[in-house]
Amino acid sequence: MYSKGMEYYEKKDHYRYTTLFEQLVPIYRGTQQADTIEFYLAQGYYFQGDFLLAGYYFDKFRRDYPRSVFTEEAEYMYAYCFYKSSPRPQLDQETSHQAMSAFSEFITKYPKSSKKAEVNAIMVELKEKLVEKSFISAKLYYDMSEYRAAITALKNSLNTFPDSKYREDQLYMILESSYKLADNSVPSRRRERFQNTIDEYYNLISEFPETKYLKEAERMYNNSVKTVENK
Repeated sequence: MYSKGMEYYEKKDHYRYTTLFEQLVPIYRGTQQADTIEFYLAQGYYFQGDFLLAGYYFDKFRRDYPRSVFTEEAEYMYAYCFYKSSPRPQLDQETSHQAMSAFSEFITKYPKSSKKAEVNAIMVELKEKLVEKSFISAKLYYDMSEYRAAITALKNSLNTFPDSKYREDQLYMILESSYKLADNSVPSRRRERFQNTIDEYYNLISEFPETKYLKEAERMYNNSVKTVENK
């Protein structure tokens, strides 16, 4: 079974060698071939596209065989399985966070790894996905005209990702949300909220003086100033 499993492995017949190695794991435990069998078993699940199960076996391998010649690769593949499981930005990004955590752990353990550049590129990709997820989630309140919630969500997103590529859009949406919240407020709150709108205008203009939203931003600013000055 072991010889046949290795034969299937060389032929990249992932389903067959995985099936055989599953049966051989308890038999070969404690022998020189044990780590090879268990590492190939994890690879077999990965190449079949079962990243959840592959990640489980790579994680088990790195814990059971900390000194194996396969350990560094298993550590990398454990993180990579989270990366492969990471969904599109619109969905929950728990696996993206798990991937980033696992890759950070990998680089800490293997700072001279030949995969360092690849890991860095993946980390950038995952961060961009988290940035987009954060923006989409905050923008949802804006699109629903839930202006108070939109302001909070957009500001939280900017605090979490200050270098977001959506920063100009977010600052404008905060300004517009502030303006519309003020415009729809009861008389006793209008002056205070239009003052907040003026502050948000300056936040936008100080960072993006030539913003693509300049004309609309100035309209809201001028209307806000008139309201504030008209006690």
